Amino acid sequence: MVASANPLLRDRIRNLPDRPGIYIFKDSGSKPLYVGKAKSLRKRAVSYLTGSHEPRIEAMLAEADDIEVVVTDTEAEALLLENNWIKKRRPRFNILLRDDKTYPYLKLTMADDYPRVAFTRRIRNDGAEYFGPYLPAGLARKAIKLVQKLFQIRVCRIDIDGSLPRPCLYYDMKRCLGPCVDGLTSRQEYDEAVAEARLFLTGRTDQLARRLRGEMAQAAEALEFERAARLRDALAEVEAVSQRRKLSSVLGEDVDIFGVRVQGGNAAVVVLVMRQGQILDRRELFWEGGDSVTDQGLLSELLPQIYDRTTFVPKEIHLPVPIEGEGALIEWLSEKRGKRVYVRLPSRGSKADRVALAMRNAELAHRRRFRMGAEESEAARALEEHLGLAEPPRRIEGFDISHLQGGDMVASMVVWEEGRMRKQEYRSFNIRGLEDQDDFAALQQAVERRYRRALEELGAMPDLVLVDGGRGQLNAALEALSALGVEETPLVALAKREEELYIPERPEPLGLSRTDPGLKVLQEIRDEAHRFALSRHRRRRSTRSLRSRIDDIPGVGPRRKKALLQRFGSARGLSDAGLPELQELLGPLLGQRVFDEVLKWRQEDQPGT
Repeated sequence: MVASANPLLRDRIRNLPDRPGIYIFKDSGSKPLYVGKAKSLRKRAVSYLTGSHEPRIEAMLAEADDIEVVVTDTEAEALLLENNWIKKRRPRFNILLRDDKTYPYLKLTMADDYPRVAFTRRIRNDGAEYFGPYLPAGLARKAIKLVQKLFQIRVCRIDIDGSLPRPCLYYDMKRCLGPCVDGLTSRQEYDEAVAEARLFLTGRTDQLARRLRGEMAQAAEALEFERAARLRDALAEVEAVSQRRKLSSVLGEDVDIFGVRVQGGNAAVVVLVMRQGQILDRRELFWEGGDSVTDQGLLSELLPQIYDRTTFVPKEIHLPVPIEGEGALIEWLSEKRGKRVYVRLPSRGSKADRVALAMRNAELAHRRRFRMGAEESEAARALEEHLGLAEPPRRIEGFDISHLQGGDMVASMVVWEEGRMRKQEYRSFNIRGLEDQDDFAALQQAVERRYRRALEELGAMPDLVLVDGGRGQLNAALEALSALGVEETPLVALAKREEELYIPERPEPLGLSRTDPGLKVLQEIRDEAHRFALSRHRRRRSTRSLRSRIDDIPGVGPRRKKALLQRFGSARGLSDAGLPELQELLGPLLGQRVFDEVLKWRQEDQPGT
């Protein structure tokens, strides 16, 4: 065994305590190589000195020069500590899976003096409280509106110091208590509203209902009838939500169903998300390890990572293979959920059929993810490095604006996915409501419209958003993403003249070699977005130029337009028509209407008018 060649390491392992905890293998430079958990540190570490291991662990042991341990009271505590170490230190021999999408959550910014409720797709250690995930994604935005309606918690991002002269429209709509204006609310009143919102978002509606009834009775006794009425309406909404939850719970259970596919040193994991007996979503996670790993080893390291990122823990987790440390995982998840969690290995019946379905989905996901050619993979890895992305981008969406002196403004959106342009997923946007030529505002409108709809329908964002232009276009797109609560989505602008990249966190543009594979991919997407925008703009201009005055006459549709053109040849010929022949062709009423329009044309066409 490789580890036995290092006497110091062998002696340290044999002298480890027989206690739960985590162990950290380190190289000669004290850099963490691998972190693991154990019910008995001594017994688990000694197992590395004997027997055979998968190639990934063999390679780790060949580099290991020392081992460090942290003792805990229970194996469940060790599991949580292991997960925190992996997140912070990211040892290269641990499995770190990459998620294909992020899920919507609501957060209360408790670190603020006057907390706000916000939509987000990232859980951070920022002092806020997170609630979710919400499936489908549209439920998160509905929940925000309900929190505003019931508790009047603010959603704005402004600094609250009470100095504003007047509140915004949300205050007049009874959707905000107005802490931005001094005297509209008190700190105590706002804190009570936040406490009620927390109860509602955590699902403790029974406790909230009791509290609202008490406050409503107190308000009525104090003759504060407007406040009592507001509390009454809030109580009715809370009781309705509570009843819906109780009714839905008997229809089915909350279950996460896992499937896994390991092949060629890469792995794909699919999670079928079942809520109230219905499969609502599918998560895909990937590992590009280069070394083989077993299904059991993969899932053993994956599950703590997944459930550490989410505030929701289902009642059951269905797996295709047993995992190591199942008892500690169940203990930790049960404590997090507040109720017993079950990890099952279905072998027959509908539950086994669903696991088989997850396994088939994992096979398809693996095939789709890792079929990208060597050239495209190199380009994606280059972009990961240049832009500081969490992983090589699999899907990039590019935007461009096209117009002629400000008229007929059209925005295009093209899709690059896994090395190919997905033309069936292209979209175009007719820019509305802009009086002047404003490329920045047009781009902001297109980006916001695209991802507002994508979030509502798909609940997913691309790995990278590309806009054609410089710092101004970048900031316009950034404002659109920020308004939707997805400012974490990676964004880059590519300027045509110098082919420089503008990145939000970087004050100066990034210049790359013209032969860089990552730059070439961005240029391909940018040029395709420009071509598509130009073609849509030309089509729109052509459609407009084919219109005639006849199209603007009320009551004249395609059939009657055809009849008029057959009789008079053109709009010019129609302008010379008389009332009798128009009424003969179209009838008395419509003939009179068309004749009135023809008289207007004659006046407009007269010289000097």
